[in-house]
Amino acid sequence: MSHLKDICTVSVVTFHPVWGDKEANLKRILEYIECAAKKGSELIVFPEMALTGYDDEADKPLEEKMQYKLSETVPGPSSERVAELTKKLGVYAVMGMPIKDSKDQNTIYNGLAIFSPDGIAGSYHKMHLPAPEPNWATRGSSPFILESEWGPIGLAVCYDNYAFPELMRYYVSKGCRLCINSTALAHCHGPYFGSPTLEAAVVQNGVYIASANLGGLDVDNYFWGGSSIIGPGQKHTWSYYYYAGRKFTDEDAPECELFTATIDLSLATRYAFKYNPAVNGTDWRPDKYVEMYKDVLSDPHYGK
Repeated sequence: MSHLKDICTVSVVTFHPVWGDKEANLKRILEYIECAAKKGSELIVFPEMALTGYDDEADKPLEEKMQYKLSETVPGPSSERVAELTKKLGVYAVMGMPIKDSKDQNTIYNGLAIFSPDGIAGSYHKMHLPAPEPNWATRGSSPFILESEWGPIGLAVCYDNYAFPELMRYYVSKGCRLCINSTALAHCHGPYFGSPTLEAAVVQNGVYIASANLGGLDVDNYFWGGSSIIGPGQKHTWSYYYYAGRKFTDEDAPECELFTATIDLSLATRYAFKYNPAVNGTDWRPDKYVEMYKDVLSDPHYGK
């Protein structure tokens, strides 16, 4: 019998941060964690940049930007307060925030602070940056897998998931049955970048996705909201089901709300990543993709 647990209660939060008010946002984040834990949640996911708000002030130099001024290392003051609570309650949590590089205070990441019942589990730095994030953030270079009693859990932020399936496929190939999408998806991104891409990822990979989005008006951007917990459906082999939450474009999607579902990770088939005797391997073919990517890197058209 597998030593991994299959049944997990997860919460995702549609969160409307007060732009630039870290203390007010942290207070609410801590209280959401407390309330989610009372509902039985074992993992609580907050959106991208939930600690500070998201929007950029394009006309300001880096040192004067809100993200720069409010960024913290992990561990740091805010993450240590969250860690104290997750240790007390025995839960996992994920919080979006601007993370200051521990060795260079002028290097800021759009990142996630990740917590376990033991405290701070680490941090993830967003690997793919859409506009306007390069105005203040540096691209991260490494994936992050959270080890838990349900097995590995993959961490990614927004654009990482919507436009670059490679990262999630890496996580699924490493055994992740649950992937996190901490996101700040706004109306300016259009209606097709959110729900359709996450639904497709569930169908393609046979895993669960816990997605938490900002909701409402920040400074300039109006965020969709629409946090959700999506997983494999049972109606068809290749299908998806909303276990909790809303689609990004639902009428009430921007409202601040905590959604909770108890999910069965044994239903995460990861079918393309398991041994298939018919082909004497997995249907997924990383040995071939490596050669394809090497070919791309050497092609003079790459990046043009």
